[in-house]
Amino acid sequence: MKQIAHDLWQSSLYKSGILSMHAYFLECPSGNVLFYNTGDNDDLQHISEHGGIAYQLLTHRDESGPSLTRIRDRFRSKLGCSAIEAPHIASHAQADLKFGAGDKRIGDIDIIHTPGHTEGSLCFFYKSPHGRSYLFSGDTIFQWNGKWSTFVLSGFGGSEAALAESLEKLRNYSPDIVLSSGFIGDVPYREVTREEWLAVLDDRLAALSKSS
Repeated sequence: MKQIAHDLWQSSLYKSGILSMHAYFLECPSGNVLFYNTGDNDDLQHISEHGGIAYQLLTHRDESGPSLTRIRDRFRSKLGCSAIEAPHIASHAQADLKFGAGDKRIGDIDIIHTPGHTEGSLCFFYKSPHGRSYLFSGDTIFQWNGKWSTFVLSGFGGSEAALAESLEKLRNYSPDIVLSSGFIGDVPYREVTREEWLAVLDDRLAALSKSS
């Protein structure tokens, strides 16, 4: 794993079908967390050597895969996702934690309900005690070919109107690092200032407005 902040590591690139993703391991006072998914043995060994995980959190169904059960069995961790997405990951694992609209936090982590990419997509936000803030944005907003992008999966309940509302919601957060999950090719994380982040959101909102 690659260390990208005092308490945060990025996994190797994990491929599931045509999608690629990085998982992120967070050392957290309320319990270590793995965001997204990885099946890499070296990544899992790194997690073991750093205290294991209490939770594995998914933002949406595309992060599901056969490794979910293996991770839970190895670390005795709890698997969490939105209640809407839970039935769609069930072919690989049953969620232990199914977040509904009233669920706003798990431990020290904010749960942000951001439908649009899929009907039950989430984001997670964490203010590190070491001074930086991390937004785990799933596929609600991500870097692709060096540009910020959004993508609506209408067949999975996503919609441009819902996505626009979710991007507006993300204006209330000021991440220092934005870490998305899976798309085609490598999917990098990005550091942003407050001004850059607002400009990114404004740009994507304008693009959605033109396409609607």
